[in-house]
Amino acid sequence: MKDKRILYVSSEVVPYLPETEISSMSFEAPRLVNQQGGQIRIFMPRYGNINERRHQLHEVIRLSGINLVINDLDMPLIIKVASIPKERIQVYFIDNDEYFKRKATLTDENGELFSDNDERAIFFAKGVIETVKKLNWAPDVIHVHGWLASLLPLYLKQFYKDEPLFNESKIVTSVYNQSFDGALNKDMVNKIMFDDIDAETIKTLEDPSYNNLMKVAIDYSDAVIIGSEDIPEELDSYLKAANKPILGYKSKDEFGEAYTEFFNTKVCN
Repeated sequence: MKDKRILYVSSEVVPYLPETEISSMSFEAPRLVNQQGGQIRIFMPRYGNINERRHQLHEVIRLSGINLVINDLDMPLIIKVASIPKERIQVYFIDNDEYFKRKATLTDENGELFSDNDERAIFFAKGVIETVKKLNWAPDVIHVHGWLASLLPLYLKQFYKDEPLFNESKIVTSVYNQSFDGALNKDMVNKIMFDDIDAETIKTLEDPSYNNLMKVAIDYSDAVIIGSEDIPEELDSYLKAANKPILGYKSKDEFGEAYTEFFNTKVCN
């Protein structure tokens, strides 16, 4: 992976949020590439329950300040950055007071999904892409983790399809078992269509369930990694029918060699 540029886009990353399969792998995979001499950038949302002082987040003024249009509303994009101690890895945080100031991640104190999680997902996807454009940093691979990041492949291949910076970028999505019950806001499909994304391409999202979000991510990815030992049967079947490179589940202790070979032979070849 030496000299490869890999962009990690995740809904959660250790040490900024508690350890889960997603947050752990969103740290271990970049660390591996970093140790192999690759170049990496990590992006995640700046949830209100991340302690900015403890983790020494600070705003990057030169990257902040643009507005993203979400469902006809101008939403200011704020970019913050921090370094993971001892690893010399920078993490960029996508922030906006309306979407990420609340002291929680994806659900309220009763465990109910926030009603604007659909807009937060759109904002996160567009915010990452706009920031990478400002950095003028063309990734060889974009590796997506977690359902809040799952719209990134769609937006990159549809809304940003004429953006030359990403012409050579390959998208890899990791599919996990870390899902949610029910569905996001039913109006999600109209908010995505507002960005001139064709209705046919997102018909699946008329029911914005976890499985359907991940199906759209799979459709617009170049390769897929199975990130959990067990994933929903519906997604397992969908992957078997998808004509793309797939890496089966590897534990945190054994993933290194398999990931490296997969990226070198199936993704970047």
